[in-house]
Amino acid sequence: MTKKSIYKRLLISSDSQFICVMLVFAITGSLSLYVSQYVFNAFNMDLINMSPIVFWPVRILSVFVVYQVLLIIVAIPFGQFNYFLKVEKKMLRRFGLNLN
Repeated sequence: MTKKSIYKRLLISSDSQFICVMLVFAITGSLSLYVSQYVFNAFNMDLINMSPIVFWPVRILSVFVVYQVLLIIVAIPFGQFNYFLKVEKKMLRRFGLNLN
């Protein structure tokens, strides 16, 4: 895959935007795990207190929701709010949610 095809697929126009987008994805991915763990700890939710059949789906869903929110928040300081808002809308449309 060439740089040009990657930029086209990601709807990115420059090297600096590519770096910002990759940084936002990296920071958001790590931060979403920490924040969701903090929420679970605050509500005393862990494998000791819950069945694994309930715990893991709830944990995965919470990480997903936290990730969506943090993606927009982390994008703001990098100046990529509009880009990630489009990405969020596209992803949520794939899940059947239309936010127009």
